[in-house]
Amino acid sequence: MGDALFHQFHALLAVYALYAIAVASPGPSNMAIMGVAMGRGRLPALVLASGIMTGSMIWAVLAATGVSTLLAAYANALTAIKIGGGLYLLYLAVKSARSAFKAGQDETRQERGPIDYRRLYRRGLMLHLTNPKSILAWIAIMSLGLKSDAPGYTAAAIIAGCAVIGLVTFGGYALVFSAHPMVRLYQKARRWIEVTLALFFGLAGIRLLLSRV
Repeated sequence: MGDALFHQFHALLAVYALYAIAVASPGPSNMAIMGVAMGRGRLPALVLASGIMTGSMIWAVLAATGVSTLLAAYANALTAIKIGGGLYLLYLAVKSARSAFKAGQDETRQERGPIDYRRLYRRGLMLHLTNPKSILAWIAIMSLGLKSDAPGYTAAAIIAGCAVIGLVTFGGYALVFSAHPMVRLYQKARRWIEVTLALFFGLAGIRLLLSRV
């Protein structure tokens, strides 16, 4: 009994470590949070992060119930998600490029108009739901943690633990990059930051569209 609990504990630690590395690594979600945090502020970035986390948890639940494995077995389903995700990243690239050249570098947050929090939340949600690599990542995570002899609570422990890690990580990005030094940096180099985001989203979208997943 003790050995089983020990092995299960180590399996959960491996899952948490894998997820922590995945969510902390630079990617479209983190780059989006950084851009919104610097350009729009803390609360908008946290709303975006909550949408991203919702998408991640949806895939987590589907992976735990085996639905995402079924999706992965059908190439057409993954291809459709891949195309949708690639096009959405290209849309974000165009949006960032237009923002870079729309106004001068001294544009303030008030001049950008009211913040649509529902739209920000949906943007975060779509970033994750249209990423087929998220499906495959959660399948890998569940395969690592859900062994044949795993207790019944394991899936819940994986989802709950990863949810905490994701909230801390994405929320941390939102808090750090909305700090005054980062905001001042954005105000001084807004155009270059938006151009960088446009290039990043564009390359990520093209890479996703050309990938075999």
